[in-house]
Amino acid sequence: MKAFNLSAWAVREQAITLFLIVALALSGAYAFFALGRAEEPSFTVKTLTATVLWPGATAEEVQNLVADPLEKRLQELTWYDRVETMTRPGMAVMMLTLKDNTPPSVVPEEFYQARKKLGDSAHVLPRGAIGPFVNDEYSDVVFTVYTLESKDAPLSLVTRAAETVREKLLHVPGVEKVAIVGEQPERLYVDLSHTKLAELGLGVTDVTQAIQARNDVVDAGFVETQAGRLYIRTRQPLSGPDIIGNTTISVGGRTLRLGDIAQVREGYEDPPEFLARHNNQTALVLNVVMRPGWNGLKLGDALSHAEDGINRSLPVGLTLTRIVNQAQNIHAAVGEFMLKFFVALSVVMLVSFISLGFRVGLVVAAAVPLTLAIVMIIMLVTGRALDRITLGALIISLGLLVDDAIIAIEMMVVKLEGGMNRIAAASYAWSHTAAPMLAGTLVTIIGFIPIGFAQSAAGEYAGNIFWIVAFALITSWFVAVIFTPYLGVKFLPDFRVAHDQSPYHSARYERFRRLVRSVITHNKAVCAGVVCLFVLAFGGMGFVRQQFFPSSDRPELLAEVTMPEGASIQSTAAATRKVSDWLQKQSETRSVTSYIGGGAPRFFLAYNPELPDPAFAKIVIMTADAKQRDRLRDSLRQAVGNGLASEARVRATEFVFGPYTHYPIMYRVMGPDAQTVRHIAQQVSDIVRADPDTRQVNTDWGEKQPSLHFVMNQGRLAQLGLSPETVSRQARFMLQGINTAQVPEDIRAVELVVRSDGQSRADPARLLDQELVAANGRRIPLRQIGVLEYHSEEPVLWRRDRIPTITVQADINDQLQPPEVAARLDKALGSLRAAVPEGYRVETGGNTEESAKANAAMAPIFPIMILLMLGVIVVETRSLSAMTMVFMTAPLGLIGMVPTLLLFHQPFGFNAILGLIGLSGILMRNTLILIGQIHTNREEGMELLDAVVEATVQRARPVILTALAAILAFIPLTESIFWGALAFTLIGGTAAGTVLTLLFLPALYTLWPQGKPETSR
Repeated sequence: MKAFNLSAWAVREQAITLFLIVALALSGAYAFFALGRAEEPSFTVKTLTATVLWPGATAEEVQNLVADPLEKRLQELTWYDRVETMTRPGMAVMMLTLKDNTPPSVVPEEFYQARKKLGDSAHVLPRGAIGPFVNDEYSDVVFTVYTLESKDAPLSLVTRAAETVREKLLHVPGVEKVAIVGEQPERLYVDLSHTKLAELGLGVTDVTQAIQARNDVVDAGFVETQAGRLYIRTRQPLSGPDIIGNTTISVGGRTLRLGDIAQVREGYEDPPEFLARHNNQTALVLNVVMRPGWNGLKLGDALSHAEDGINRSLPVGLTLTRIVNQAQNIHAAVGEFMLKFFVALSVVMLVSFISLGFRVGLVVAAAVPLTLAIVMIIMLVTGRALDRITLGALIISLGLLVDDAIIAIEMMVVKLEGGMNRIAAASYAWSHTAAPMLAGTLVTIIGFIPIGFAQSAAGEYAGNIFWIVAFALITSWFVAVIFTPYLGVKFLPDFRVAHDQSPYHSARYERFRRLVRSVITHNKAVCAGVVCLFVLAFGGMGFVRQQFFPSSDRPELLAEVTMPEGASIQSTAAATRKVSDWLQKQSETRSVTSYIGGGAPRFFLAYNPELPDPAFAKIVIMTADAKQRDRLRDSLRQAVGNGLASEARVRATEFVFGPYTHYPIMYRVMGPDAQTVRHIAQQVSDIVRADPDTRQVNTDWGEKQPSLHFVMNQGRLAQLGLSPETVSRQARFMLQGINTAQVPEDIRAVELVVRSDGQSRADPARLLDQELVAANGRRIPLRQIGVLEYHSEEPVLWRRDRIPTITVQADINDQLQPPEVAARLDKALGSLRAAVPEGYRVETGGNTEESAKANAAMAPIFPIMILLMLGVIVVETRSLSAMTMVFMTAPLGLIGMVPTLLLFHQPFGFNAILGLIGLSGILMRNTLILIGQIHTNREEGMELLDAVVEATVQRARPVILTALAAILAFIPLTESIFWGALAFTLIGGTAAGTVLTLLFLPALYTLWPQGKPETSR
């Protein structure tokens, strides 16, 4: 790199350099304020859901006749990974998941192909099947959740107001969509007495046909005139109970008024499919989704402004309340990280001032904000935002990006003290340090490649660590070789006047020089000692707790209320109210929002909403902070243990960072026969339940539920002129009712339901006494045409890739990590796994599976990383021997990492792995630059021993200063739940790495066969 001297050009073209400094600084400031803000990074959830309805069918019939042909089509997708299917009586819900390594850019096309294949298969579904209905927006992350509620106003009025609120929110800049959740559809009920119908000789069909004829939209034509076209309207819509009651029914030459034989009333869906409550008050929920790449803080301010105006315009008694405020979470998260960031920045600059003196320290410290300004510009151009990952990566970079500036300015200072002029000193620094610094920078960056290119959910989530570190370190190199020399020329003092000897001959350096010589003298003992320490550290890894991703520090507590399969939504709502009542009495509780009949909205990235289930409810409890959340969680668990809502299984938990798993411990039992799978799953449950550190062990199938089968006498039906379809239709009329027409109501279409009156519907014991009406008007009790049989059937069935699957799942002791418990359970399950029949298997799921997938995604990249590292090292050193020596220092970070993690009780998880990978790059960087200095000394005529000693002395201050700056910069991150383990890994590894670089490497270099000293002094 001697052909063109970039440093010399920078100090020679001072006007251009100064312009670039000012322009980049101002542009960086603008970019910082223009960058988007988010709590979590953008992330592609590769999941799509499809729902099919088949009213009247059992769960098994839905599975075999509806789900199976659709699953086969989904398996044809290019990036198909799995399809998990839940079937209930009359309904199937399929969750298609694409492979983890699916490029985010192809996900929309894959979803389109899935939608097309499902649509093309609709014709093969059984008659009466409805759908499939595809939801490819399942991955939407809700930015803000509002509740709209009133103590006195009818729900229909609240619904109309919610539509108005939605329209206003959609006009807020940055809002992409607004969904209303918890709406109970309005109904118009026509309650008929079945007995009275029989007396009049009327059938249900007569009533429904009369209503439909009155309500159908029929084109009556138009008249062309000179003034224009006049359309003829003949339809009189059924717009209310009175008008519906005036509908006439003609049968057998008689004309009857519907209102004389039925009661017409307004109501709501009965039973409801989904309910939402806020502080035990029925409410509607509005989910606001932010546009991609928008600044969350700006959207939060815009929503607050709009919210004030909306509340003023609402009808009296209605209240709009924000219950989830991502802007507040973003402000807290970004604010916390910015505080830690500026603390770390201040520490780095303070270290520079104290150790180098004010003017030299000022030159070094100036490189930090200038580097960050350029990084902000790159982030803005590449579409990145300030979030948990990018801010953490910036703090990690802070401890690394001053190294190049320190090396460059140190070389300038030494040459200025030797009598060189400033431009010559800057030129010398480029020619002797630019290449080793660049090689070291590239090696450090390459160390983060596995996370940057890992094709997995965890890789996509944390991938920006690589890119931000790469941007920062490459930028820091350019700053060190362009702007630092210029600033040095301008601000460094006149060292020829201030000093009359080399700084490396001070008393402090002489003591260090003697220490290095002593280490080289005992190089075999030193190397043997380091090997022993490495072996001990490697063995000590067995005592470090394992982890995938840590629990979140968000203030929300999550409670799940699960009733026995087959339970009604009313019983689930009653149990949920008990839990909500208890929660509202606790001092830690700020608000309680219940979602009954399904999961909560996805307002946190690492959460998958639960599928519709009348026996399930999710409660989101807002607290002040994580400490109060944990205190309330423990209190709730104790209350549940003492009998709170004992009819349900109540679970209290919190959000977890990283890919979502419903339970930390999950085992999938799979095989062709459902009964055998159930038997094996029971054995797995017993083994999991026997572990003292598991709790709330359960499966996702539940017990079989009773059902009534009405077995019809076909011969008797034929004699009476009835068909099974007529019997089923009249039976539904007597029970749930028949959807007959849709009545327009504002922008809603209200279903009109014709049903039997409440008295005859209320008593299942009288079912056989209910009477049908034959074609001739004859009344026929059900007991005359069939008998009732009690059967048991599965209330829910799960399949994975068309294989019956039961998942055994459990929570664990909060003091332990999932990998610890899972490892113990895997051993306990070993004999059972070996004994299961052929075709059956027990797979590990949950946290352990996701961790293995993340690690497996990085594994193929490690050979590429190693090859690139070796390539950079050998190009720089021009020596295979030196390349091997540099690479051997990569894993030595364990020596500092393991005791640090053990001392501070930190787990070794995904983030710690990232820290260890990055640490290996840092160690190789230091080794590479030191070896480069040794080679430079040898080229200047030094003997080997002198070259090693002097290179170590020359590199001592930059290495120590960089290590000190890095360690102090990482300290603020140790308080972070997410980054804590990574910070401790880098702190311990950097501290040990500094010692290894300055003491172990000289011993190793002189012990190396190609590096034995030719002379000694």
